[in-house]
Amino acid sequence: MCFKEVPWNSSYFCLMQRHWRLPLLGFTLFMLGLTACNKLNLFERSVAIPKHEWKSNFEPSFTCSIKDTTSLYDIALVLRHRDRYHYNNIWLQFTIIDPSGQQFRFNTEKILGTNEKGWLGVGMDDIYEHRLSLQSDIVKNGVSLRKKGSYQIRVKQIMREDPLQEVMNVGVRIEKMTQRN
Repeated sequence: MCFKEVPWNSSYFCLMQRHWRLPLLGFTLFMLGLTACNKLNLFERSVAIPKHEWKSNFEPSFTCSIKDTTSLYDIALVLRHRDRYHYNNIWLQFTIIDPSGQQFRFNTEKILGTNEKGWLGVGMDDIYEHRLSLQSDIVKNGVSLRKKGSYQIRVKQIMREDPLQEVMNVGVRIEKMTQRN
């Protein structure tokens, strides 16, 4: 039922009251259409750590496919932990197997926080997420994503504490690097 107190063109007002969702639906579809035209040049997967206790024998594995061999790619570690995580760093071992079966293995330390600044990642409540580039480690160890095909990336924690408490998720993010002129 329409409001009776509308003095001007009440039929238009009643129509808009009943069909206000149509312009909203049209706008939403338009925005979805725009985003569908953009390519996502990225791969991101993460694995939940059982009981938030990362055992040294639990080695999450991620498989991605590289088709564009002319682009440079950045690989980043994605790590989520609770505020109660005991350390300001984490030691990890990465194993990357390229499409030809060649295997690259390297250890790296990633800083998660400092005494002055606290946690360096993005936090919500007592959960912190870090996205840490592995680019310098990859270059130093001669790894490149220049071959077309499937790559396997394995991540293993190599901290002294086993199991490593309060780690919630670990993952890998791969995206094309922008060319700088």
